[in-house]
Amino acid sequence: MNEEQKNPEHKRRVRYSGKYPKRYEEKYKELNPEKYKDIAEHVKSKGNTPAGTHISIMVNEILEFLDIQPGQNGADCTLGYGGHTEKMLEKLQGSGHICGLDVDPIESEKTKARLEAKGYGEDILSVVLTNFKNIDQVAEKYGKFDFLLADLGVSSMQIDNPERGFSYKFDGPLDLRLNPNAGKPAYERLREMHRDEIEGMLVENSDEPYAQQIAATISSFQKAGQKIETTMQLRRVIEKALNFLPEREKKDAVKKSCARCFQALRIGVNDEFEVLYEFLEKLPGVLKPGGKAAILTFHSGEDRLVKKSFKYLYNEGVYSSYARDVIRPTAKECVDNPRAKSTKMRWVVKAEE
Repeated sequence: MNEEQKNPEHKRRVRYSGKYPKRYEEKYKELNPEKYKDIAEHVKSKGNTPAGTHISIMVNEILEFLDIQPGQNGADCTLGYGGHTEKMLEKLQGSGHICGLDVDPIESEKTKARLEAKGYGEDILSVVLTNFKNIDQVAEKYGKFDFLLADLGVSSMQIDNPERGFSYKFDGPLDLRLNPNAGKPAYERLREMHRDEIEGMLVENSDEPYAQQIAATISSFQKAGQKIETTMQLRRVIEKALNFLPEREKKDAVKKSCARCFQALRIGVNDEFEVLYEFLEKLPGVLKPGGKAAILTFHSGEDRLVKKSFKYLYNEGVYSSYARDVIRPTAKECVDNPRAKSTKMRWVVKAEE
């Protein structure tokens, strides 16, 4: 062992200007909320989410509906940061089991370690690295479920990390894959699409009102050999596409169109509508008689699929009851966590046999 190996050079954390860091990689205190609780609480008090964490939405409403009892078998189909899962585990009081599903190998491993440190081991929690469209395979191994939750939103950890490419607010690769080890990143998918396909995707996946102009601009950039491989490059293309708008309207329009376009791309890259449709078809088969399921959606396309499925299967006698109206987060929750504003909750109960 040489001298350098014996005494490795100490590397200081990246310093930042100002009182609070602005770049994701500098927010080491926010990224460790268990250690720096005062920093995490300060960020939350300003209506923001600490970097690398996620604030679970509509926890009270979900727990009230599911009415989890000790000894029951359940599933969190979208594990994420594990906030919902932890609250459901508490309701089991040490007796029962929950399967936590996720396609993201990066975040699911962190969540598993975090929950294990709180005493939730394999005896009561199984973290399964799979897409929730495979819920039937999970039920075959772990048994049918008394309760089930599917939160269809993207986790804040994914949105806030520039390397994942989910947000137009941070510069990074235009990736948008929930599982970064599978499939093609968004920039590759976009490069292979024709103008009409891009326009159709923007309309179908996000109801983008300027889909025609944005698709035309993306196509012209690509034909001219200009790359669209980063989040900021796509944002600039959208800004250019909306140049025809009056200046007083443009800033807000660009912001909203960026959000919708990134959403449309994410849905396309991860085949989210197809996944949800397959999950809804399999859902009755994985619930026990009287079993309950709650689903959180975040845009109209998802909500329409869930509503249509629940209503049809209720009329067929598969479900004994379902949410005829959506349940929304409280006004206070929307203030405390702005990312909750677009949330819609629907529930369903499996008919007794």
